Amino acid sequence: MKEKRNLLAGAGLIGAFALWTVLIRWVDVQAVGQNGTKIGFADFNVWFHQLTGVHITLYTITDWLGLVPIFICLCFGVLGLVQLIKRRSLLSVDPDILLLGIYYVLVIACYLIFEMIPINYRPVLIEGRLEASYPSSTTLLVLSVMPTLMFQANRRVSNAMIRKAVAVFVIAFSAFMVIGRLISGVHWATDIIGSVLLSAGLYMLYRSAVLYMDKAKKTDRSKDGVQ
Repeated sequence: MKEKRNLLAGAGLIGAFALWTVLIRWVDVQAVGQNGTKIGFADFNVWFHQLTGVHITLYTITDWLGLVPIFICLCFGVLGLVQLIKRRSLLSVDPDILLLGIYYVLVIACYLIFEMIPINYRPVLIEGRLEASYPSSTTLLVLSVMPTLMFQANRRVSNAMIRKAVAVFVIAFSAFMVIGRLISGVHWATDIIGSVLLSAGLYMLYRSAVLYMDKAKKTDRSKDGVQ
């Protein structure tokens, strides 16, 4: 049942993201962005942007800290590579690690799609350039990757204190990054909301896939008479 709930939650969040994206293109669209670019939910976005202002230092800090989830991805990639070398077969690599690799590729694909098809542009110029802003790529990366660290730690680490430390780190880091990105003023508020919906949906689908895999493995073991 847990795997089904995760699947439904993931599908629901992805659906909410799709609806949110459509609304951004249709609701209160005004040419209030840089160089007259059109922005959905314009009154709300402009109000929130004026409320927070622009904080380039905070933007720079969160930008550099965006390397943390990339490092985590690399660590899991190395884990998978070590297993591949030792076991000499791709199919012998832990299935949840293989699924994690596919999941990370899917996250990157989502990022590339929205880079090629801009929905919103940033409210400020970055080094004199007008950049795509929806969904926030840093927020998407953080909220897609950091929960997988906690999920994998709970699966692979037996020490309860280490698992708790990882959980505290993931929650605190993710909260800082999302809030920091939100108030730095380099994204519209709706860009952050879109990233939260998309990343949460993708993560729940990954989690569901792993749980379904665990259930199938347990069923196979029961059929083979293994306790």
